[in-house]
Amino acid sequence: MSQPVTCDVVVVGAGMVGAACALYAAREGFDVTVVDRGPVAGGTTGAGEGNLLVSDKAPGLELDLALLSGRLWADLAEEYAQAVEYEAKGGVVVASTPEGLSALETFAEGQRAAGVLAEPVAADRLHDLEPYLAPGLAGAVRYPQDTQVMPALAAAHLLRASGARLLTGHTVTEVLRGKDGSVRGVRTDRGELHAPAVVNAAGTWGGAVASLAGVTLPVLPRRGFVLVTEPLPRRVRHKVYAADYVADVASDSAALQTSPVVEGTAAGPVLIGASRERVGFDRSFSLPVVRELAAGATRLFPFLARVHVLRTYLGFRPYLPDHLPAIGPDPRAPGLFHACGHEGAGIGLSTGTGRLIARILAGGTPDLDLTPFRPDRFSEEAV
Repeated sequence: MSQPVTCDVVVVGAGMVGAACALYAAREGFDVTVVDRGPVAGGTTGAGEGNLLVSDKAPGLELDLALLSGRLWADLAEEYAQAVEYEAKGGVVVASTPEGLSALETFAEGQRAAGVLAEPVAADRLHDLEPYLAPGLAGAVRYPQDTQVMPALAAAHLLRASGARLLTGHTVTEVLRGKDGSVRGVRTDRGELHAPAVVNAAGTWGGAVASLAGVTLPVLPRRGFVLVTEPLPRRVRHKVYAADYVADVASDSAALQTSPVVEGTAAGPVLIGASRERVGFDRSFSLPVVRELAAGATRLFPFLARVHVLRTYLGFRPYLPDHLPAIGPDPRAPGLFHACGHEGAGIGLSTGTGRLIARILAGGTPDLDLTPFRPDRFSEEAV
């Protein structure tokens, strides 16, 4: 770029959250530029399963954001459902023991009070929902509001729908600030982008982008693997996972955790997860982790023992110490906004996040109280 680009808003990150921020900011009338050092959905988004979940969230702030996002996804599905492989298939959370089922039902009772549809499923009715499930399970809870998209397609279509200027292959090297400390845009390795507002939607690398503006945000990567099977006739009808997945999502442990998560896709392959471990940005293949994922999946669906896995892939979930994303303006750098740290829920929470950011940019009242999502909420010890 020989001349600086001037616009209203620069969004750093062309993943799902960045795409949603661009879309809703554009709908508020802003001229938006999206910049990413790689391709669209080249980071965490491209390594995700595309889950839009309420089933794994306890009553509270994240669930409120998930419910808002779910409504917005449903609106977008009226325009883009087929293009982004939107499936309102629901989720089924299963328990293997009576004790596990009791805990699951207690969890679901609290969710129902917060507005979640959570339907108990007796053991003798499980095979009506999922005929290929293993025998002997104690019961389950069905979540009709759980849905799925193909995340890379969704990010691409939302970016296109936003009409934003898209600059891929441009690495942000500095967040520009004026003498008064306010943000004035960004500098990239290929030129400057001038704007009074910069949105940090860089996912797992959100902490690095924050540091370019001279502020701290303690985003850490949590590595996870996904197995992809050969294309199959639809045998797994819902997103199905074991009840201990919820505890794994909420855990602060850096150690490896796996819990079986199985779901079919519109294209035919079955996706198998989920693992979590904090190993930095280590992209090494781990055969022990993959074996654990395969073993957990076959415990839920024995037929999978005879199915070929075509490939595996890994991604890094952007983890913050209190398991809540950073959403909103950063008082330490006026004009800088954060929209990152969603861990493994970024696809599902992206639309609500984008809507909240856009409302703040426009000077309106956001749909949710953003105080708990403040990017400057962490102590120096946490950082």
